[in-house]
Amino acid sequence: MAMSDTQLKEAIHTLKETGVRITPQRHAILEYLIQSMSHPTADDIYKSLEHKFPNMSVATVYNNLRVFREVGLVKELTYGDASSRFDFVTSDHYHIICETCGKMVDFHYPGLDEVEHLASHVTGFKVSHHRLEIYGVCSDCDRGAH
Repeated sequence: MAMSDTQLKEAIHTLKETGVRITPQRHAILEYLIQSMSHPTADDIYKSLEHKFPNMSVATVYNNLRVFREVGLVKELTYGDASSRFDFVTSDHYHIICETCGKMVDFHYPGLDEVEHLASHVTGFKVSHHRLEIYGVCSDCDRGAH
């Protein structure tokens, strides 16, 4: 079974456990988020699914994303004043962001868990999580593709 299928099944299980009804729209939004590696905005999701659900509005997408966020399935990423992007919550990962076109790419670096441990040790804080953003110029923009 593909990783995304497992994630979708687990996500739906989580929703059921928290009493959230699984509507066809919710199923489609979750599936899109899991398959999309591009950290879509609510608008991106709406545009990708409007042909399937002609009665769905951007507000519906936002409301469902809010539900997913409250249940802990989705993270809302806000960077500067650009519209929020949404990310399906997988294992800890970090984001590198292009300053030119705004493209955001995930990368993993397990070594950073040490940083949480150190921060906790040095400050006495009980660390809940951390977030790392790295900024630069993506290869497309660097080559002048934009």
